[in-house]
Amino acid sequence: MVAISPVAHKLLNYVPFLLVLIDLRYEGVNGGKDGGVENHLEMGKKLLAAGQLADALSHFHAAVDGDPKNYMAYYRRATVYLAMGKSKSALPDLSKVIELKPDFTSARLQRGNLLLKHGKLDEAERDFKKVLKSNPSSREEQEAQSQLKKSDEIQRLVGQAQSDFTRRDYGSAVSHLDIIIDTCVWDADSREMRAECFVQLGEMGKAISDLKAASKLKSDNTQAFYKLSTIYYNLGDHEMSLNEVRECLKLDPDHKQCFSHYKQVKKLNKQIQAAEELIQQQMYSDAVSKYESVMKTEPNVPQFILNAKERMCHCLSKDQQTAKAISVCSEVLKADPQNVNALKDRAEAYLQDDQYEEAIKDFESAKEHSENDRQIKEGLERAQRLLKQSQKRDYYKILGVKRTAQKKEILKAYRKLAQQWHPDNFQDAEEKKKAEKKFIDIAQAKEVLTDPEMRSKFDQGEDPMDPESQQGGGHHHHHFHGGWENFQGFNPFGSGPFNFKFNFN
Repeated sequence: MVAISPVAHKLLNYVPFLLVLIDLRYEGVNGGKDGGVENHLEMGKKLLAAGQLADALSHFHAAVDGDPKNYMAYYRRATVYLAMGKSKSALPDLSKVIELKPDFTSARLQRGNLLLKHGKLDEAERDFKKVLKSNPSSREEQEAQSQLKKSDEIQRLVGQAQSDFTRRDYGSAVSHLDIIIDTCVWDADSREMRAECFVQLGEMGKAISDLKAASKLKSDNTQAFYKLSTIYYNLGDHEMSLNEVRECLKLDPDHKQCFSHYKQVKKLNKQIQAAEELIQQQMYSDAVSKYESVMKTEPNVPQFILNAKERMCHCLSKDQQTAKAISVCSEVLKADPQNVNALKDRAEAYLQDDQYEEAIKDFESAKEHSENDRQIKEGLERAQRLLKQSQKRDYYKILGVKRTAQKKEILKAYRKLAQQWHPDNFQDAEEKKKAEKKFIDIAQAKEVLTDPEMRSKFDQGEDPMDPESQQGGGHHHHHFHGGWENFQGFNPFGSGPFNFKFNFN
């Protein structure tokens, strides 16, 4: 069994009626002269009635081959083509029937209907008028009259659509073309005109679907493929653009417009792919330069510039080039305020820069536009923890080092500050007290940031020295519970948690 389209289903409802008609009109052509042809026609008729279209078709092919003058064989074959939704193949068969038997009204009526659907209005009208002159049955007469009226109406609308289009009144042109295409479903020209209106109105999705239909309705429609390719290109979709322009070149390898467009898209495509591979390999600064070349290759299509900047924003954020990342991401968001990727990447850059409130704002906007994104949810929670933490103690700030600092830098900063704030350096009681507090903070900061486990907890927004923020694991803070008294009587630069030798000058 062949799968049957809904259109074909409708047509199948007419099949029994058509077969009765065929039998009435079939005036014993070749009265049994060719048993083989008769046999094929009979078998084909049964299979058609049973809906086995492909099998019926092969019998009717055989009948046509066996007797090329047999109008009935052509007529039945046309019926199968119609049931299969292949109206293009049905047309020449119906024309052959009419040539062999000019008074076969129902074939002429059907041809008129097909021509109308293809938008060939003048030819369709000629068929309907002939039907009316040829002693039709009352049902045929009714149908021919109503189709003639419809065809006149469509002619009028086509004229209006064309003058709207010339006046650049694309909205009215579309409303006329909608009605035309409703009847002339297989008319490529009307679809191409409507696609052009949609392009002018900025409705690219609708333009694309009309052009896709037009590329199927008209064989060798290189222009439709070229247009599709340029629309996708202007939307910043380099892959679809490449696919469509290749279709154009398959039909005509020497097509000038398509070939020069193809070279451009191919070059751009190659650069974008290379940049994405670099991102995969985490070679972020190389990827940024690659995207800079993308913007040089296509400086005139805003969407490619925006896409390139969005990816650069991602790379710079990943590469912890904080200031640059914030600036490029902000450019993207100025053009496209709801760009979730840029919001996420800028939020991460803000976190690297300790701008927690800004990061929270970005994560919250991103969440509005993409509710189920786990990354956003986790990022927002992290930013909120870090903000809370920043209002308490920030061990990085205490030592004056970046979040990305290596252990060596941390120890160096610690030594310098411990030396500076050692309470023995202060005589005044108030100052000594301030120095003691400072000294303990410095010592705690060093302990947390040089212990990988504690540091990673702290980076997640949890203070390993603060019993309140400990989730069940508060074993690390006992060292410091006596405050400065704990330090009395032992040299913080000697043994204990601190064993650094200082050269006091």
